[in-house]
Amino acid sequence: MVCRLRTGDEMARVRSGDGLGLFVRQMVGLDREAAKRAFEGFLNGRFLSANQIQFVNLVIDYLTQAGWMRPSQFYESPFTDFSPKGVEGVFDSAQVSHVLAILDGIRKTATG
Repeated sequence: MVCRLRTGDEMARVRSGDGLGLFVRQMVGLDREAAKRAFEGFLNGRFLSANQIQFVNLVIDYLTQAGWMRPSQFYESPFTDFSPKGVEGVFDSAQVSHVLAILDGIRKTATG
């Protein structure tokens, strides 16, 4: 597959600090199985409410489409539809830290 940058805006996004890896990840998304695997350790052996499971599934869906996400997106719709406090209204602080570490790992794999 050949990916060509067609606009100055696309090139600016690559140069903005996100880098080529994240740009490509945004273009093609993240494999659904890879997104699920990223959250296996978080989900296994833990009792989660239906609301929490739906939240994680929404994150996986988002990653599948967008490739990665910034933690600040947890404080925007559709994530705030679960709680006005975003991720912090759905999970306790240790769980939030774990989810943020997962997102950081996904970002790092794309950047290299």
